[in-house]
Amino acid sequence: MSNHTMFPAGAVKFGITPTGWVNDDFPDIDIGIPFGQIVSEMALAGFEGCSRGHKYPTDPVILKRELDMRNLKMSEPWVSTYFTINEMYQSTLENFDREIEFIKQMQSGDLVLAELGGSSHQQPIALVPNAPKFNDDQWKRLADGLNTLGHKANCCGVKMCYHHHMGTGVMTMDEIGRLAELTDPDCVHLCLDTGHLHFAGGNNLEFINLYSDRIKHVHLKNIRQDVMNYSLDNNLSFKEAILRGVFTVPGDPAGCIDFKEILQALADKDFAGWLVVEAEQDPAKATPLLYAQMARKYLREVIGL
Repeated sequence: MSNHTMFPAGAVKFGITPTGWVNDDFPDIDIGIPFGQIVSEMALAGFEGCSRGHKYPTDPVILKRELDMRNLKMSEPWVSTYFTINEMYQSTLENFDREIEFIKQMQSGDLVLAELGGSSHQQPIALVPNAPKFNDDQWKRLADGLNTLGHKANCCGVKMCYHHHMGTGVMTMDEIGRLAELTDPDCVHLCLDTGHLHFAGGNNLEFINLYSDRIKHVHLKNIRQDVMNYSLDNNLSFKEAILRGVFTVPGDPAGCIDFKEILQALADKDFAGWLVVEAEQDPAKATPLLYAQMARKYLREVIGL
């Protein structure tokens, strides 16, 4: 273990998503691990928090009690927006309001969201060729909607962090740049997802240099480069890429992303917030607790925390 820490005491918190145990986009990627085991294994691996999954109790009181028993906090609920398609504005706002209320009841967490209008990632189709390309009107609708939501979040003391995502209209560095330019930096923060950015051809260090003031939440996702190349060359769907093992955790020797330099860059830019391990994997092939422990051990060695 390091004799020093990259980040000041209390600056970062370590979370993990349940996507190694069960998948929210594709619920059939599931070997039957129940909620109680999922969160117990997260705690056993040494994490402080977790994001929400579809197996979690829907009653926030029950969920908070279950997490409290394991000394876990909610790192984020995921929220999907649909500003770029027709007749979805009002329902997007109403869903957002429910998630703000959820965070209040959980007494922790950032709000991580992405625009899924027209997204290819949940469909059985070629992922990148079918990702939407927004026109000027759609960009304006998205930016105006996000600014409205971000202001609401600020008023409630919640950090709203936009997540660029494979298969969506905000996937590439250029698209992220346009989103950043059109939205209010004081209320529309960014979630860096290291795996999604690499998958989309982006550069994590460049992203950190460009947007360090806006990065308030980080998903630490690793990539198996050979599987990524195969997925892109053969126009696989997102689900097919996941099942082939495109994603893995920090600390896996099979991954290609250099997390030491990414974490150091974040520390140099005074990042503070949740560092959340995420890897959508098939639990039948990648034992979830093993990979959770692998990631936490690696982060402890690199960061010193």
